[in-house]
Amino acid sequence: MADRHAGKPETPDIKMPDPAEVSAAMTNIAERSQRLINDFIARQSAQPETPTFDPLNIAGAFLEMTTRLMSDPAKLVEAQVSLWQDYMNLWQSTARRMMGEDPTPVVEPDKSDRRFKDDAWKDNDVFDFIKQSYLLTSRWVQSLVNDVDGLDDKSAQKVDFYTRQFIDAMAPSNFVLTNPEVLRVTAETGGENLLKGLEHLLSDLERGNGRLRISMTDETAFEVGRNVATTPGSVVFENDLIQLLQYSPTTETVGTVPLLIVPPWINKFYILDLRDKNSFIKWCVDQGLTVFVISWVNPDETLADKSFENYMLEGSLAAIEAIIRQTGSPKVNAVGYCLGGTLLASTMAYMAATKDDRLGCGTLLTTLTDFTDPGEIGVFIDDEQLKALDERMQRTGYLDGSDMATSFNMLRSNDLVWSFVINNYLLGKEPFPFDLLYWNGDSTRMPAAMHSFYLHNMYQENNLIKPGGITLCGTPLDLRDIKVPVYMLSAREDHIAPWKSTFAATQVFSGKVRFVLGASGHIAGVVNPPVSKKYCYWTNSKKVKSADTWLKGAEQHDGSWWSDWIEWLKPASGPQIPARKPEDGPLGVIEPAPGRYVKVRAV
Repeated sequence: MADRHAGKPETPDIKMPDPAEVSAAMTNIAERSQRLINDFIARQSAQPETPTFDPLNIAGAFLEMTTRLMSDPAKLVEAQVSLWQDYMNLWQSTARRMMGEDPTPVVEPDKSDRRFKDDAWKDNDVFDFIKQSYLLTSRWVQSLVNDVDGLDDKSAQKVDFYTRQFIDAMAPSNFVLTNPEVLRVTAETGGENLLKGLEHLLSDLERGNGRLRISMTDETAFEVGRNVATTPGSVVFENDLIQLLQYSPTTETVGTVPLLIVPPWINKFYILDLRDKNSFIKWCVDQGLTVFVISWVNPDETLADKSFENYMLEGSLAAIEAIIRQTGSPKVNAVGYCLGGTLLASTMAYMAATKDDRLGCGTLLTTLTDFTDPGEIGVFIDDEQLKALDERMQRTGYLDGSDMATSFNMLRSNDLVWSFVINNYLLGKEPFPFDLLYWNGDSTRMPAAMHSFYLHNMYQENNLIKPGGITLCGTPLDLRDIKVPVYMLSAREDHIAPWKSTFAATQVFSGKVRFVLGASGHIAGVVNPPVSKKYCYWTNSKKVKSADTWLKGAEQHDGSWWSDWIEWLKPASGPQIPARKPEDGPLGVIEPAPGRYVKVRAV
């Protein structure tokens, strides 16, 4: 019988650590740890208020789930027997492997699960058993909590979400003694990886002022305006909330109607201008458009009272007015991305209600207007959590950007949390320089008044979709009043703005709507330049009522939705005129792009 273990790499030589280096490292770690502890005690002493014991309101959902689960003991016993049967099969399979056979695994990880990519998870009998044991148990726990009768949808979603958080946290890959790659590197380096990992952990705690802020990339490798957000242009207008950037033309002629891009203020605009090859902004300029972009301020406590209404008046509407003054065009076309799209939809409804016809057409990228099903982000929205959040924002005047970043990272915890715990802390490696993750970590704050209004009126009460449900500047809004042409781009794997929820707007707007579905998720589905030839998109010209019906009749296209969108936009861009330079306009130039506002960091 052939030796199934032949050809495997030999056990690495164990390197003995240098005592002097270890001593110096531990002394440094002890000093930094003591500073962190002292800072933590000082902050706690300065906060007399009693912290909320359960700010995420998890306990109630799990108590209800447990009560209902225990009320059906037969189902519980059945689930237990099923688990034992799975374990018996695993024991038998492992025993056969140890005897030299090659049995089919009882359970295998999903092909996209990168936690078990190391060969030892498959080749080594012990680690294969650990892996399969974890997968069986996690599958059992997940199915058990998902099969509880009588839970309301909100509680069921919360139980499912936090159960997955627990399961992901308990993965054997997250621990030194059950991760073969970490054990191998520890032997090879004499434990140097763990010392470096501890130093990385302390650095992340120091960077977050006592809160763990995991480094996802080498932040020293990037600088806004130097190697990200580099498309040439100028700031031509500013107020308390925005700087308006106009980009320098790269074509001799441009369309008459300029384009305004309204990015989300929950992130910075340069996700659309990371590098030349994937910059949506630069691509638009190269297509012969006069492009303007809003750069939102990173607010502090002095802007606590800025409301959603202010973001419309001093944001989208102020930008439209400034663009018309700068270009002389009576019309402006606009693009809104994510939360910026929600603001743009609100602005379009307001302009329709006030008979303001300065908007030629609108484009909504991964934008929710109907929040009936906002996806997993909804687990953070309920009465108790919003009350705790409002109280915290009232004390500070804003919501810290790290709070929002943590919530979004939890939606993809294996990719955006645990993979970096393993790389940075267990393997002791330096984070890889990656512009997208640099942008992801460049968080922004939320003014208390605006964010409270947004969470209560959109996510909690879903008022925007209701005729007259939201009133801005004394004007009740009705999305049904929007008659300008609208292009909608959603992403099939979007976990922040689920595409079937965004599709609801196609049944609401009164004007002609073109709905396009891109592949991938909230970021990659949007930032998909034609040259990359990476993702496809779907179109369906028929007006149907349901998202499923739309997809069933949709046609798949290779390439990027950008090409489809520019063909849609061209008729609305008007005839060609000589290109406009920022310095030639009446507003004048305040400073070069990307401006001051985007360079203000929350941490």
